[in-house]
Amino acid sequence: MSELAEGLGAAIEGSLVAKAVEPDKGDTSDKPLSKIECANCGVTFSGNYCPNCGQKARPHRTLTAIGHDLIHGVLHLDGKLSHTLPLLAFKPGRLTRRYIDGERAKFVSPMSMFLFGVFAMFAVFQMIGLTAPTNLDLGTSTEAFRAQGASEVARLKQQIATMDPNDPERASREQQLKVLEGFVGSAQDAGATNTGEDENTVLFGEEGGRLTMSPTGIDWIDQGIVKKWRENPGLMLYKMQANGYKFSWLLIPISIPFVWAMFLWRRKFKAYDHAIFITYSLSFMSLLFITVSLLATSPIGAGGWAFALLVFGAPLHLYKHLKYTYGLSRFSTIWRFFFLMFSMLFILLMFGNTLLVLGGF
Repeated sequence: MSELAEGLGAAIEGSLVAKAVEPDKGDTSDKPLSKIECANCGVTFSGNYCPNCGQKARPHRTLTAIGHDLIHGVLHLDGKLSHTLPLLAFKPGRLTRRYIDGERAKFVSPMSMFLFGVFAMFAVFQMIGLTAPTNLDLGTSTEAFRAQGASEVARLKQQIATMDPNDPERASREQQLKVLEGFVGSAQDAGATNTGEDENTVLFGEEGGRLTMSPTGIDWIDQGIVKKWRENPGLMLYKMQANGYKFSWLLIPISIPFVWAMFLWRRKFKAYDHAIFITYSLSFMSLLFITVSLLATSPIGAGGWAFALLVFGAPLHLYKHLKYTYGLSRFSTIWRFFFLMFSMLFILLMFGNTLLVLGGF
């Protein structure tokens, strides 16, 4: 129940943040008004919005208006979304190119779409249980395994001692004892090399039943971040997950140099064009992850469809987005597509390391 509440809270937070950066201008269902004085700045005008400050001509003062504003702010359901989503899903290149060229009033802005999608994605993950574990204690699990194995070894030895030497079951018990002693011995060796006394290992990665990570050699990292991973890896994973959606916008500046490098000799494409392309791409991917997660956990057994949508839908969308945003030929799109897919490994690595550092503070 707490995960559901936390997920809903994240969705509402994302919607309100997205709403804060997405103006309502360009989309209204109110009838134009005759001459009226703005209650906010005093300018006399005709229309639905004040041309000076942008306030609505008809400020509402009813409880139903508060409910409408809440639903509108949380769900962000307006005419812009109905124009944006179909193009984002099926004709992303056309959406991005039209937005870059200045056709913006009818579309949800890239940043607003990105914020809503990311917060909604993590909210869905919370509600369906796709969260980082917070009770990691693999060292204790290894100790428990060794204790249980030692107890079983003692029990078998006691049984063998009371059995007749000619008993056919004795050989079987002795073989079980031999195998079990081998497992217990291996666990003891692993525990001896990963007890935390060796300052050259820390709790991250997996080796010998424990989380390990080689030190960086940088004092402030090894004495700060590394120490916290050793003491409480579960808390650090949770902090990385929380920072994942709070700082997800870092993916945009991290990705821009890689996309810019693909068009280094085509000066007509600026950094702004690449930023819009990246932001809409990330927005779609977050919505795709939401769809895949819901399909995979649905009771109708749509896991196969979810897998196909992720494996084939994501690359196809990226290919079309790249081709039609920049007006590329097939060959130019293909090599840039594979370059971008390869670059994603470095982008995710840089983003993960950033979260790792942020989790230490």
